[in-house]
Amino acid sequence: MKDKTVTTDTPDLDERHRRRMQRKKELIDAKIAAAQRDCGVIVVTTGNGKGKSSSGFGMVARALGHGMKVGVVQFIKGAVPTGEESFFRRFPDEVRLHVMGEGYTWDTQDRERDMQRAQAAWAVAREMLSDPSLGLVLLDELNIALKYRLIDVQQVIDDLLSRPEMQHVVITGRAAPPELIEIAHTVTEMGVVKHAFAQGIRAQPGVEL
Repeated sequence: MKDKTVTTDTPDLDERHRRRMQRKKELIDAKIAAAQRDCGVIVVTTGNGKGKSSSGFGMVARALGHGMKVGVVQFIKGAVPTGEESFFRRFPDEVRLHVMGEGYTWDTQDRERDMQRAQAAWAVAREMLSDPSLGLVLLDELNIALKYRLIDVQQVIDDLLSRPEMQHVVITGRAAPPELIEIAHTVTEMGVVKHAFAQGIRAQPGVEL
């Protein structure tokens, strides 16, 4: 039987690809050349999709790889042990990790206690945000605490803007408030396409836990 395989690797296609990539490289090189400022950045990861905390802890690992010391405060999680907590507690000299929550608000069903815990967590976060030895601070699920008004958003904004110049801050959680998005340097919204939970699959170690 005759081979009917069609190849698209023609000299013309190769040349057009080369020209497109050359133009793209020129644009990217120009943007890199224009980005000369060094400073600590605020990164907000929000939205209903999975991966916000996972991204935050990925940046913790990245910061450690650059020799930075890191502070972590988890505002909501805490009722169930997680892999990230178990792993990063292996580095007590490099990671200051505080798990301050007692579970999701629909589990606790006690706004007054949730508020007390959230404000205690923010007191720890404020101390980290004033410590220049910490190159990166992760405030995991802070957005949820702000959504339910467990912490004053203006106090959070003031403390973030008063932090050391080169300190990076990563903030995760659904429903990031507009005031936080306004001052952030990078904001990513995670969207949902599919989720295993909707298919009756419980939270899995190494994926959600």
